[in-house]
Amino acid sequence: MQPASNAFLPSVEAAREEKRYPLRAKVCEACKLVKLDYDVAPQELFGNYVYFSSYSDDWLAHAKDYCEMAQRRFGLGTSSLVVELASNDGYLLKNFINMGVPVLGIDPSDTVAVAAEMIGVPTMVEFFGESLAKDLVGDGRQADLIIANNVLAHVPLLNDFVAGIALLLKATGSVTIEFPHLLELIEQVEFDTIYHEHYSYFSLYAIEQVFSRHGLKIYDVERLPTHGGSLRIFAAHSARQDLADSASLREIRAREASAGLADLETYLKFAQRVEECRRSLLEFIAGAKRDGKRVAAYGAAAKGNTLLNFCGVTPKDIALVADRNPHKQSKLLPGTHITVVSPETLMEARPDYVLILPWNLQEEIRQQLRAIEEWGGRFVTPVPLVRIYS
Repeated sequence: MQPASNAFLPSVEAAREEKRYPLRAKVCEACKLVKLDYDVAPQELFGNYVYFSSYSDDWLAHAKDYCEMAQRRFGLGTSSLVVELASNDGYLLKNFINMGVPVLGIDPSDTVAVAAEMIGVPTMVEFFGESLAKDLVGDGRQADLIIANNVLAHVPLLNDFVAGIALLLKATGSVTIEFPHLLELIEQVEFDTIYHEHYSYFSLYAIEQVFSRHGLKIYDVERLPTHGGSLRIFAAHSARQDLADSASLREIRAREASAGLADLETYLKFAQRVEECRRSLLEFIAGAKRDGKRVAAYGAAAKGNTLLNFCGVTPKDIALVADRNPHKQSKLLPGTHITVVSPETLMEARPDYVLILPWNLQEEIRQQLRAIEEWGGRFVTPVPLVRIYS
């Protein structure tokens, strides 16, 4: 039983009303889609959303590189339309605006949509699906490029979402989607990326079946280092005869087959490795306490909340967690009720260890906080097992 991972609490009093839900990931025996078996209503998860993409420098650079690639690859210009699903605060689409390419953002959270509009990114506050796609097409809007980065997992009605993409996409258009790769999640024990906002967890094997059902085909794929190892798929209408399977696509299919992603036993072995990760973190915390060392955390990320709640961590174990996002500061982490502070406050506290919760950004964070070395502070990452950096 866990709270929603981005349901930050304004006060100790609010914690008394905190909601918790079952958090269990299961695998379909037929198509091998991994999915939560309890769906929290999207309005509860995304209404007052406090994740803003613009607070990660690495992610901003990743988005800019993508836009430059996409403009070249798809020949985008002033007569094109780029639509991003789950466009957040406009961090990505602003690059296309600077190139003179028309854009439309669609995001269910008015919190981030306001930020996007403030930098000139037109944004609809809506949940995307087949109905909204029909409305847009009826208004004469179809996309040359549809982008959906790290949103597919957040979609409770997966078939409705993909059906909407098929409708909104021009006959000659392409869709690119980035998502954490289930193969990496299993191999690197990235169980902390399992939380209520992520309804599904994707392999190429499973997502190709979903797309085919809606008249779309994947014709290329790239491996990305983001979020602990992701895939970027390139898809188009199945009727496109000019697009053949790339060598990279064939290679990922073969890699998944070799790793046993079509075999149920691969998924059943995962739980044991998760327990080993939990034991590793709890032993580290207990050892730090015995030695009289203070542990703080950095990055009030959703994955960190899954980890801390699963391990039963309390404010007695970790007194504070720092985050650059002012929308999270002065609030309490869901479940554990650890106070979120600014990075400056963390530096003033001079902890002996800084546990980096968004381990996928650990290099960026270690660079930002390298001054902790002045008092002998050390960085720690928790997944797949605890690692202490000298």
